[in-house]
This record gives sequence, C-alpha cells and structure tokens, in this order.
Amino acid sequence: MRGLVISAPASGSGKTTVTLGLIAALRARGLAVQPYKSGPDYIDPAFHRAAAGRESYNLDSWAMGRAQIAHLIGAGAGADIALVEGSMGLFDGVAVPGGCGNGASADIAALTGWPVVLVMDCKGQAQSAGAVALGFRQMRPDVRLAGVVLNRVASARHEALMRHALDPLGIPVLGVLPRAADIELPERHLGLVQAQEHAALEALLARAGEAASRHLDLDAIVAAASGGLAPEPFRPLRPPAMRIALAQDEAFSFIYPHLVAGWRAAGAEILPFSPLADQGPDDSAGACWLPGGYPELHAGRLAAAEHFRAGLLRFAETRPVHGECGGYMAMGAGLVDASGVRHRMAGLLGLETSYEKRRMHLGYRRAEPLAPLAGAYAQRLTGHEFHYASILAQPDAALARVTDANGDAVAETGSRRGHATGSFFHLIAESLTATA
Repeated sequence: MRGLVISAPASGSGKTTVTLGLIAALRARGLAVQPYKSGPDYIDPAFHRAAAGRESYNLDSWAMGRAQIAHLIGAGAGADIALVEGSMGLFDGVAVPGGCGNGASADIAALTGWPVVLVMDCKGQAQSAGAVALGFRQMRPDVRLAGVVLNRVASARHEALMRHALDPLGIPVLGVLPRAADIELPERHLGLVQAQEHAALEALLARAGEAASRHLDLDAIVAAASGGLAPEPFRPLRPPAMRIALAQDEAFSFIYPHLVAGWRAAGAEILPFSPLADQGPDDSAGACWLPGGYPELHAGRLAAAEHFRAGLLRFAETRPVHGECGGYMAMGAGLVDASGVRHRMAGLLGLETSYEKRRMHLGYRRAEPLAPLAGAYAQRLTGHEFHYASILAQPDAALARVTDANGDAVAETGSRRGHATGSFFHLIAESLTATA
C-alpha cells in the first residue's frame, strides 16, 4: 500500500488539521484512505476514524517491533492510500531505541518507505522556511521528503517570499493554507477534545476537506505516495477472556484500537458498557477492562453510579477486572478533582488520586508483572503513561516492576488486590527486550 507520513518540525504546526483535511478531501474523490497515528495517542485516531470511515491504528517504533508494524499496515489492506499522522517533530523520540527505533515518526517513514509531507507553521518567518525544509530533507538519508505544506500563511507576498527560498532547493510546495483557514481543533489539558465530544464534528471535517481541496495540490500529494511494507508473521496479544466487558463512554475511551482488534481476531467478543450511564459489566463476561480517559471530569457522576459500583464489585469477586490510568483511578477508593473535592470511587483498590495539584507523568514504559494483568498478561510488556494525577495513597501490593525508556525505575507500579489489577501503564505490546 502506497502511503505518506504527515509530519512537522514541531508540535502545534497543524499536522492534525492537514491530515483530517486530506482524509476528507481524498475520500470525497472516491479514494479509500487508511489512517494511522505515529506514537502513543488516543485522541487523533478517533478523529481519523470519523473522517476516513476506517479504524486508525497506532504505529510505534519504540513500543512495537517491525513484525507488529507490518501486521497493522496489513490491516489496512484494500485501501488506496495510507496516511500516517506524525507526533511531535519528525525526528523527536526517546534517547534509547525500543522495538525498532526511538519512537520518532521518522522511524515509521524509514521503515515503510513512505515519503514525508512536512507541515510548516510559517507564522513569523519567510525565507527561513527554506533553511528549515532543507535541514529536514538532509537529516536522515533513509527518510524522503515529498514536499512541504505551508501553514498559517498571512498573504500572497508571504507565500511568494517562501517560494523564492524553496524553489531553488527543489523542494515542492504541496499546498498553502491561509492563516484564517478556520479548521483548528479545541484543546484540553491532555490534548484535543475527544471526537465524540465535538459538538459539530461533521461540520469541522467538512470544512477541513473543503480547505484541503482548495489549498492543497491533491494530485501532487497522491502522486508522491509510494513505498510499503510486506507482511510478516505476527501474533497479537491474546485476549484476557473470550467475552470481555469493556467500559466505553466519554470517561473511558482510551484503549489502543490494535489491542481490541487483536482480541476480536482471536475470537473474543467485546461487551461494551457505560459506567457514566450507571451500567455494570455484563455478567456473562470472563474479564472486565476499564480503559483510560477523563474520570476526573465526570467524578461526581461516577461517585453516584451505585449500580456500576455494585456490579463491578460483584464481578471482581470471581473474575479479573483491570483498569488502565483513568480506569485504574475509578477502581480506587477516591479521586480528588481539580477543585479539591473528593469523590468516592469503586473501592476495588485502595488507590487515592488527586488533580488538585497537577503534575505531568509522561513517557514510554516497560513493565515486568509481579502478577498477571487482567489475569492474562504475565510476560514483559511495553506501554505508555500520560496523566496529571498525583498519588495520595497506593496501599495495595505492587502490580509490576516498571521502568522508563532509559531503564530507570518508575514509582507508578500499579496495584493488585484479589482479582483486581490496575496501573497508569497503557498496554501497547509484548516487550522485545530480555529484561524490563
């Protein structure tokens, strides 16, 4: 499958809006677009899915091996073109490689042979854009630059100055987006507002597609797509049970699509339920999984969800319940919101967390379980942590020995009590390293 990587020199350059615009515009032309996201992210893939009508999978060169990346690319079979939205800047990643790279979007471009469309925020510069683009073209010989999209351009004169610098370098300008394109997405402390929360998602995607059709050279962009990665033997993580109760609503939506797809491919049935609607897990399930999300924004409703709490406690008497990040906090004893109010949580674990004084916890993780996660995963694992909660109390037994990308120990070890397990660690894959 031919493809392109949509990247940028830095975060905030407009990768997401350009990616969504391209997906919508190419789909309007009748092309099947397979979206991907480079790196650990939940928000962008949900927008991709809404725009493309196809599941968007994360491709992660630190947490995944080559075989898994090839497997996920194979999941997009039948599409006309693949578009990978990068993360941060093109070459940004951790200092130490993991699966097959350091997590940078450039690794995905090199591994797949998909050229890079570089989205440049041109506010505050003119001819210097040529120097930036030239540096990105020359940084890694195994990464090809298809061209640039000039974003937030103020005027025709501004555009002319940048083209004057780029044309002699032979760097194609694949589009010019004016500063007033009106397709910016709202943000929250953990990134963009979730797709399902966006009040006018269809209208935003339509505007993005119209802007891309008007301001981007779609023919040149499609022609620049090339490369691909041949399938390799790969076995996804097995499901924790053949019937899995999965919490799914605005408070619990952060689970990697490839993980659920792997469960389904192994024959597991997913049984969604909504804690915010005061629903408990399906009693026919063999395991319950509470994904991450924004429980702190819905703490009052969760505290009042007596049927959910009772159903979860009853389920955990005989079967595994696992929570990731927000799900872990919801399984705890209490959660203090940003205003300092404590809310009662489910009480499967003794964890007490607080958002009153926020502190960011961010980075790749390796975990060596001391007890199986969800009663199923005892092997060494890779994952990611991203939250602002502070731990006030974590009295239960540790769930795992956890290290960061550099091998340094991480304090957020998770908890276990009976059939209940939880961690701030978001599971991505089985670790390829010999030690955690």
